[in-house]
Amino acid sequence: MGVFVLLLSASICFSQGKTQTEYDAMLNEECKKTVPLTPPQELYKKILNGEKIHLLDTREGREYQVSAIKGTIHVGFLFFSKKILQKIRKEDLVIVYCTIGARSETIGNRLIKHGFQNVYNVYGAIIQWMNEGLPVYHNNQKTDEVHFYSKKWGQWLNKGKPRY
Repeated sequence: MGVFVLLLSASICFSQGKTQTEYDAMLNEECKKTVPLTPPQELYKKILNGEKIHLLDTREGREYQVSAIKGTIHVGFLFFSKKILQKIRKEDLVIVYCTIGARSETIGNRLIKHGFQNVYNVYGAIIQWMNEGLPVYHNNQKTDEVHFYSKKWGQWLNKGKPRY
């Protein structure tokens, strides 16, 4: 009986996707934490409270077109444009995100090097955001889809539908 319960428990855990502990471990390998982190729930509260935030999506266009956090400005990664920086005061709150947090960390570091003083990276990025049940949008309509550039990252999504 004990072995059956153990196997059943392992099967249930595996069928629900990767665990938060596994995701946290992966993030620790991929992200250097050189930009201060903000938890998704904290960002969501700021959004709901109407706080002034410059929320920058650093994913590529094909990813952004599938879904994004509401109120996001798409800045991309490979062709990141410094033009957007002209519209943001250096003391304003700037929050960046991507798929897992690595690309947004790079853009966050660029912002800091350009003198921005209040820059944060979303912990776990859009995957963590979705796994916590927070909303994303496509053309102002809620969606449960998130675009991933590879199945390597899509495996971490426990809520929602990955698109490749």
